[in-house]
Amino acid sequence: MTVTQQGRTPARRASARRSTAASLAPYLFVLPAVFFVAVFLLAPMLYTFWQSFTDADGLRTPNLVGLRNYAELLTSSNFTLSLRNTLIWVVASVVLPVGLAFALALALERVVGGNFFRTALYLPSTLAAAAAGVLFSFIFDPTSGVLNAALGALGFSSLSQTEWLFRSPLNTWSMIATYTWQSVGANLMIFLIGLQSLPREPLEAAKIDGASGLKFPRLITLPLMTPYVTIAALMAAVNGFKVFDLIWVMTQGGPARSSETLAVTMYREGFILFHQGVSAAIAVVISLIALAFSYFYLRNVMDKESHV
Repeated sequence: MTVTQQGRTPARRASARRSTAASLAPYLFVLPAVFFVAVFLLAPMLYTFWQSFTDADGLRTPNLVGLRNYAELLTSSNFTLSLRNTLIWVVASVVLPVGLAFALALALERVVGGNFFRTALYLPSTLAAAAAGVLFSFIFDPTSGVLNAALGALGFSSLSQTEWLFRSPLNTWSMIATYTWQSVGANLMIFLIGLQSLPREPLEAAKIDGASGLKFPRLITLPLMTPYVTIAALMAAVNGFKVFDLIWVMTQGGPARSSETLAVTMYREGFILFHQGVSAAIAVVISLIALAFSYFYLRNVMDKESHV
């Protein structure tokens, strides 16, 4: 081997090592994230799935019971009621906060002093859901609540209620109103960002062609805003499936479990009644329903966009 060849060999080896290090660098950067996802997300998910097939109660060693927990859910009136309430929450969470936020976003583009109203509408979304629940528990109080007092002062005493949070389904709709007040601001920001990023040319062309009134937002703005509506609606639906803290603060799922959702039932079964196997089964059901909804919703939206 010549001297030149001997000199080149270490250089080639060093170059190969640098190339290997460069190729491994991206994986090393994502390794901490992969570790945390595996330990704090995937592992608990797999454990919960396994636990749903056991009679775990947090005290004794769990035994496998097969599909017994799922069979109990299918025959449980409490589960059926909480499933119905959850579906009401999902539909209401999409229609009310998202629909209202979209209408407000369109209106605020044309209102003088829009920045003030944007800030005022966004502020409630900075509150925790539990804090909003405590606030509206006072508002809905039948004796000293602001709502009944305001209805009386405005001449609508006949609309006053003594059971805003104590009669089903009025309590569910009262909590949905609270949730709408607390979450409309976040959706509003999504739509305002979307409206500011819309291309000006199609909008100006539509105005020149005579599009005005309700036809303009329905035929022009809404189709252009489809990606933002999709994001807001999907996030609202997922949040509707897992809503818990606001309900627990305001009614604890009562009276007589009439306002429970699946998330509240899951908590009650697992941490109050110590039926952790049943609680895990409810968690699996919630996950499967949310995943199925997200899949079919996104596929439907994408199919519509592909045909445009």
